[in-house]
Amino acid sequence: MKKALKITLKIFLVLFAFIAIYLVAVFSLSKITVNQEVNTKPEVEIYILTNGVHTDIVMPTKNDQIDWSQQVKFENTKAADSTYKYIAMGWGDKGFYLETPEWSDLKASVAFKAVSGLSNTAIHATYYKKLKEADDCKRMMISKEQYDRLIKYISDSFQKDASGNFLNIKTNAIYGKTDAFYEANGSYSLFHTCNTWANSGLKASGQKCCYWTALDSGIFSKYK
Repeated sequence: MKKALKITLKIFLVLFAFIAIYLVAVFSLSKITVNQEVNTKPEVEIYILTNGVHTDIVMPTKNDQIDWSQQVKFENTKAADSTYKYIAMGWGDKGFYLETPEWSDLKASVAFKAVSGLSNTAIHATYYKKLKEADDCKRMMISKEQYDRLIKYISDSFQKDASGNFLNIKTNAIYGKTDAFYEANGSYSLFHTCNTWANSGLKASGQKCCYWTALDSGIFSKYK
């Protein structure tokens, strides 16, 4: 009996220590700022957008560098409207995206897979006609060369078929008339979250960001 209690206590202490170290890392590493690249041309307008939990990167639907609608097709959305000027991309756990429209719908199996890195991932793409700067939406101007890097980062996050086409997920679990889901590369975990992905996209394109963050608040604290 005493041996079982000792084992239980050790497990509890290890778990407590892990949580404490993780929370310290979340707080401290997000405070370290990676500065924006200097002496670059303001040529392409992009945004970051949060719903209070999750960060999206928003880009022009098309410019002379890329037409995202060739792969993220308008007809894959309910609206099927080709007049939308902006496209938002967010990466995350596929189970959360497709099986958890509300927190009350969260299943223990989905949560376990998400935190452990055992689940698949998806990219949520949403079209917008216009965006307005606010606390939850920040605008920045980047160079074409920086945008090329961002394009590569985001394109590499999509799973593709043998012809290089993004793989649309056929599902009714969409959030509105202008969004769709696509199969993604990588695994979601406590150390690689949707916000970690967005932060890495900003880092890849030379924008101000965190050294590392798991939360959207870390990213948006750099743009106050």
